[in-house]
Amino acid sequence: MGTLMTSISGIRGIVGDGLDPETIINHTNAYADFIGSGKIVIGRDARITGEMVNQLTAGTLLAKGIDVIDIGICPTPTVQFNVKKLKAQGGIAISASHNPNEWNALKLLNGTGQFLSPEEFDKMQKHMLKRESNYKTWDKIGKRTEFKQGIQNHVDAILDLGIIYLDEIRKRKFKVVLDCVNGAGAYVLPEFLKELGCQVVEMNCEKTGIFPRLPEPLPENLTETMKKVKEAKADLGIVVDPDVDRLVLITDKGEPFSEENTIVQIVQFVLSRKKGNVVVNLSTTRGVDDVAKNYECSVFRSPVGEANVVKKMKEVNAVIGGEGSGGVIFPEVHFGRDALIGIALTLQHLTDYGKSLSNLKDELPQYFISKKKIEVTKDPDEVIQKLIDKFFGQKINTEDGLRIDFEDHWVHFRKSNTEPIIRIIVEAKAEAEAKDLSNKYLKLIKN
Repeated sequence: MGTLMTSISGIRGIVGDGLDPETIINHTNAYADFIGSGKIVIGRDARITGEMVNQLTAGTLLAKGIDVIDIGICPTPTVQFNVKKLKAQGGIAISASHNPNEWNALKLLNGTGQFLSPEEFDKMQKHMLKRESNYKTWDKIGKRTEFKQGIQNHVDAILDLGIIYLDEIRKRKFKVVLDCVNGAGAYVLPEFLKELGCQVVEMNCEKTGIFPRLPEPLPENLTETMKKVKEAKADLGIVVDPDVDRLVLITDKGEPFSEENTIVQIVQFVLSRKKGNVVVNLSTTRGVDDVAKNYECSVFRSPVGEANVVKKMKEVNAVIGGEGSGGVIFPEVHFGRDALIGIALTLQHLTDYGKSLSNLKDELPQYFISKKKIEVTKDPDEVIQKLIDKFFGQKINTEDGLRIDFEDHWVHFRKSNTEPIIRIIVEAKAEAEAKDLSNKYLKLIKN
């Protein structure tokens, strides 16, 4: 078997080298047994292997007697939203997120449109081990329906939010450079932004499904996009990953706004309208805490991963949540990372603020994150336990590896679920300080 990664958010692999038809059918079969009966919403991102994966997935579900509602090429959050909207028993988003062209994945959702919880995933894995076929006879197979309103359902729900004032945003006439990396965003975002009164300069918005650059929206992959924002004299740049759950912004100066700042400014905006609890993961910037403190609101942290953030959001009844990777979760629409919601809230924030995105960046709390990873020969759990013992008495959190909060910085040690690697994330007030500290912690593990 080639490359195949399995987690609570589904299965991911390289097509033809791990993610083959038999693998897709086996996992869909187990998922169908986990769901039992009813209807499943399927949607996919634009990558060219999506149609093949869709056919195998839909065919297996139909053979198991489950009805399929196919909403076509769309963002992953659109699948999540429509599971809830259409009262389906589950959903499958066919997308490998920010992975390159050769990858694809099945993102498996429960009846609320969220990723499977660890408990639900364990149940599904038991069906995998049983390898039951339970295929239905000719007269009991499921029915497949093409549903073309999926994207419109999602967009309408966002535009109808009481927190979004369309007339105000339209008056600003934002000029936006939009980079969809030729992914699912190209099927919704140009029109969505025009609906918000924006002048849209399209870049990588062709419906080819072939990514013209590395699709992860990191600054080093966005040099051309940043240049375009400056050349076009745009108010901002908007970049999404292939399945449109992550939102990355570029300032009017053609500089990165920073992935971490996406959630910081969204939290600032939402709390200015509606006070309440905030949830982010353990690797997300302290800037969120600073902003929430200004509104006398509490921040709760969860282990890394959308399912974990959502679980904590429900526990504490959060009004907003997300992750520092550009993930915005606004529960009034649905419990999932959603770049469309992030875009609408950002444009409303800028409208309220009245100044530029670069001004907003300068006024947000200023922090710098340094990320490193180290391959370890010992059991990663043992290494992290030694660190826990060493820092006993400090302000620590051990829900997901080890996070230690110091007065002037924090550090998060996390083991990889797929490799013998420990990740080290450090945040400090100055870039040089963050880098020095991450080197110090790296040496600590080496020794």
